[in-house]
Amino acid sequence: MSDYVTVDRRGDVAVVIIDNPPVNALSLHMREPLFAALVELDGDASVKAVVVSCAGRTFVSGADISEFGSPKSLQSPNLPELCAKLETLSKPSVAAIHGTALGGGFELALSCHFRVADKAAKVGLPEVHLGLVPGSGGTVRLPRVVGAVKALEMIVSGKPIGAAEAQSIGAIDAVAEGDLVDAAVAFATAKIAEGAPLVAVRDRDDWRDKDRADLDGFDKAAAQLTKKSRGLEAPLRCAEAVRNSLTMDFDAALMKEREIFLALLSGDQSKAQRHLFFAEREATKVPGIGKDVAPREVKRVGIIGAGTMGGGIAMAFANGGLDVTVLEMSEEALDRGFATIRRNYEGSVKRGSMGADQMEARLARFARTTDYGKLADCDLIIEAVFEEMSVKKEVFAKIEAVAKDGAILATNTSYLDVDEIAASTKRPQDVVGLHFFSPANVMKLLEIVRGRETAPEVIATALAVARRIAKVPVVVGVCHGFVGNRMLASRSAENEALLLEGATPEQIDRVFTDFGWPMGPFAMGDLAGLDIGWRNRKALGTSAVIADALCEMGRYGQKTSKGFYLYEEGSRTPKPDPEVSRLIEEKARDAGVERREISDQEITERTLYPMINEGARILEEGIALRASDIDVAWIYGYGFPRGKGGPMFFADLEGLPNIVERLEHWHGKTGNEVFEPARTLKDAAAGGTRLASMKSTA
Repeated sequence: MSDYVTVDRRGDVAVVIIDNPPVNALSLHMREPLFAALVELDGDASVKAVVVSCAGRTFVSGADISEFGSPKSLQSPNLPELCAKLETLSKPSVAAIHGTALGGGFELALSCHFRVADKAAKVGLPEVHLGLVPGSGGTVRLPRVVGAVKALEMIVSGKPIGAAEAQSIGAIDAVAEGDLVDAAVAFATAKIAEGAPLVAVRDRDDWRDKDRADLDGFDKAAAQLTKKSRGLEAPLRCAEAVRNSLTMDFDAALMKEREIFLALLSGDQSKAQRHLFFAEREATKVPGIGKDVAPREVKRVGIIGAGTMGGGIAMAFANGGLDVTVLEMSEEALDRGFATIRRNYEGSVKRGSMGADQMEARLARFARTTDYGKLADCDLIIEAVFEEMSVKKEVFAKIEAVAKDGAILATNTSYLDVDEIAASTKRPQDVVGLHFFSPANVMKLLEIVRGRETAPEVIATALAVARRIAKVPVVVGVCHGFVGNRMLASRSAENEALLLEGATPEQIDRVFTDFGWPMGPFAMGDLAGLDIGWRNRKALGTSAVIADALCEMGRYGQKTSKGFYLYEEGSRTPKPDPEVSRLIEEKARDAGVERREISDQEITERTLYPMINEGARILEEGIALRASDIDVAWIYGYGFPRGKGGPMFFADLEGLPNIVERLEHWHGKTGNEVFEPARTLKDAAAGGTRLASMKSTA
């Protein structure tokens, strides 16, 4: 029929084989021959049943996202038309699922009368991660086979489920033993023999009748499932679409689902989330690190430091199936560190996200030591010690003395010069920065800092290891603070000035949370511990008038129940503290600053715009390879609102000429260099170039 769709006749069962490498995405060039094949087979009286299968490593993995928003995505036959054709076949249709059936692929499978999967298959509707609802019947058909609440849970989480679970809830009809297509053909043959009336998924009402009888129960479940949507539209619209499947007839609910899908598709949030989808994949493409560069083998990892960061890094590797040796200076420090590790795992067991057997299996991957010699068999050694260059160099000298040839020596530094650390060794080609974010066992971002002499295969190894431990890697260059923390410093530069001039911690934090950040900078400082920043500032010879004064008063944040805010006993809820207000007013008087009313817009311009500006500088210096890499770093490492796509994407939405104009305004007002517009930003604004699509030319 075509290169993309062929038909294999097995007696009176026709096996339709989709072959659209690499993941059988539902591109127009595949939809056309598939639709034609279904029309032909439906009219062929010698065909008694149809099996839809896929060549390669997976079933249809979803729609072709690159077509979203283009005429191709709407061109007939579009996916809804394809699903409707499958659903109205006059003979049994069976989806034979292997690999993943996700998004449009699962919607295609739900349009068949039956679904058979192999044991390793996974199914799901992850469109919410692209700022969308399933747009080809997913919100209307899935509730009819698994119930509305379970359907909404799958749709709002976007998480795929395995074949066994899918069968247990009714999403698939059988799990194949042996060859999948043979099993699907046998299943279809059995249905032919039964001769029972065919009931399309659209006409199944058992679950719908139950769910309609308890709409209040559904609404309560929907509120719970969407409570963490954090300003994102898609989860709420998913709940609306699933509810419509209960209160409207099938065709009306299907039409409304498509209307919601198209509205979201044209909105800024979906554009932002689709930008991130492609940005995350682009971030793994590093110049000079092609397929010909083989990563080194990593079986055992050494971690120096069992504190909050070291313990979290160790957990990340153990969670990824790697053996880990953790080194500390004393048995007491090891005891404290491993008590925390066990406590973290026990918390996961208590929440139900991990079984007790899984916890013990992960704990069994750990070894503990106070002897550097025990790191001799490690393939990768990461130090997570105090952020001071002399300390780092001392540790690296000890590592180098015991590490085997070819072992990768990594620093978890947040700010320091990786080239200087590498130069202190005799094997700078083996040195790399691996900057994890706290808590390292949870946070997804891994900044891979490429030193001047870091070998290509070391970068390839870091990328491979990041994938293995479920991190999102971004390769960056060497500078103070790299990408994330350097931009964070620019964002924070005006925080204290705003306080002195008239803003309050609670106002600034509210502006941040209204924007979509999970926390404001002062609440975050209290959570992390103000003493950490104080200690770093002392090491760097810098100061922060108000934060330093709070620390001198013993106000370190939540750990002392006082910081920028007051925390009542046992509470993590911040409350404004008059003592802090008096301190700010006193420091303003000392500095001769006349306090005034500060607008929310001014706070945004003086905190967010400098961060964007610094991102542009980072790009022009070549510290980041792409503007989209910066967006990935800020989404996964710092909580930038996902629906805004990252700082560089958001800058395009905000309007680059406006940002440049406001930066120039505040540069004139304050003289602060963080407001001096970067050349790259000015050029992009003048030339109408999208900042988020730019690549470094350095």
